[in-house]
Amino acid sequence: MSTCLGLYIENNIIKYAKVSKDNDNVKIDSFGIKFFEKIDDAISQVVEETYSYKTPISVNLSNESYNYFYLFSLLNKKDMQNVINTEFESICYDKGVNKDAFETRYVLVSDLEDKEKVKAIHVSASKADLAKKAQQLEGYRIISASPMGTTIGNLLDIQDNENVMIVNIEDKTTITTIVDKKITDVQIIDEGAEKILSSINEKENSYLKAYEICKNSTIYTSDAKDLQYEENEYLDYIMPTLYNIVGSVRKITNESLNRIDKVYITGTASVINNIDIYFQDYLKDIKCEILKPYFINNLQAKINIKDYIEVNSAIALALQGLGEGLKGMNFKKNNAKDKLAQWTSSDGGKNGKSKSGISALLNKKIHVNLKFDFREKLTALEQTLLRIAGGLLILILVYSGVTIFLNNAMNQKESEIMLATQDANEQIGLIENDIATIRANTSKYNSMTERLTNLTSQTEEKNKRKNAIPKLLNTIMFSIPKGVQITSIENTTDTKIVINAQASTYEQLGFLKAKIKEDEILVNVVSDSGRKDAQDSLIKTTIEGDLPIE
Repeated sequence: MSTCLGLYIENNIIKYAKVSKDNDNVKIDSFGIKFFEKIDDAISQVVEETYSYKTPISVNLSNESYNYFYLFSLLNKKDMQNVINTEFESICYDKGVNKDAFETRYVLVSDLEDKEKVKAIHVSASKADLAKKAQQLEGYRIISASPMGTTIGNLLDIQDNENVMIVNIEDKTTITTIVDKKITDVQIIDEGAEKILSSINEKENSYLKAYEICKNSTIYTSDAKDLQYEENEYLDYIMPTLYNIVGSVRKITNESLNRIDKVYITGTASVINNIDIYFQDYLKDIKCEILKPYFINNLQAKINIKDYIEVNSAIALALQGLGEGLKGMNFKKNNAKDKLAQWTSSDGGKNGKSKSGISALLNKKIHVNLKFDFREKLTALEQTLLRIAGGLLILILVYSGVTIFLNNAMNQKESEIMLATQDANEQIGLIENDIATIRANTSKYNSMTERLTNLTSQTEEKNKRKNAIPKLLNTIMFSIPKGVQITSIENTTDTKIVINAQASTYEQLGFLKAKIKEDEILVNVVSDSGRKDAQDSLIKTTIEGDLPIE
């Protein structure tokens, strides 16, 4: 019998399920939910409570991304991989991120729109996130790390020609579409249980209490006549998020090229009573129901089925670790330690029946070649074979010890490098923000300096004109010839001066003009020829010029 512990880890919650499988019989040995502040302590408690010190563990990815690429089906495997790598590199370039910072996996499915093409479901996860999770689970036997979007389907036994959609409402909501028993689309929306629990937690100051409130909340339909606000005071925290989720689901079903026969609801928010009825009201002709694992009816009757459903994500991960589900989506890389553990496992054969590795090899040697009785003296051949077997065993044990030590050291250093790289990238980002702020302040300072310079120049120019006009009046006062009368002096525009004068003779006015010009009382001096006033017999003239401002 094979056993695996599924761990679904989110920001504040761990869902766990220890699942055993013998042939087609599936059994859940233990399960539960924990809310935590320190992830390391929570994982240690789960392992201790489920007695899973040496049990293989299957975990979920964090913050994975999905992309879809369309390829011609006639391409060979290597060319397809090159095209997919090029497409992903282009996406990373457009987003301004380094493609080497991500670990990627992909699977190929038929393209529903074009039979000559195949569709690549491409999943990418940050190496820094993977290293962080590996560090959290260091010391345990991790055999699988897979995305929930492609793993949640392990819980269903889908019938032929049945198209379904799984809405997994965990911290975020993952919507998985399965057509003809194959996953064709996975979409992630930010709305999810985290938003609901966080809003209730702000009021209750307890995630556990927020979760219990969700379990005890009931969505009433329009037919309910006896609804009381006191019984549903937290629905205001729940309903807006569910409304956005069901809206996204309805949009995806409407845009799907294939008819969706059934929508399954699972995840943390599935504990809200009547959530399936709420989805049914919006999706109309599509049957909606809570997702129950396909083997649920064979489990112990004394445990409420709803309790199992709460940890669906962990059960799906455990089944993935037991070999079910979509192959090729395991982000856990097997090192020498993992391969050695598989080879030396005494129950690692198919369906738990066959032995493998060293124990099988030694048993085969002893039973086939060493048919001896301890009461009889060993032959030379038997002694030689025993020495060889003992030497091999010692060599393998020494090699195993050295390999385990080196791999642990390498894994630790790799995790440290990943975390250091992540920290360095964050510091670089802060530096770039500081540089941008300095540049903005520099530009602001330059603008202010320029404005101050212009203002100073204008002030100096104004002061020059302010001093020039009194000087002009004083100079003209001592330069007026006898017999000449100044009738007006006007500063028309900027430095422009207009002087109106009158005298009894042209010579007197001409002398005034010459005096103004030669003494440079004004510059650019012009005047008219003079005009005689018939009433008083005086000759009047207008002299124009500019102030000589330095």
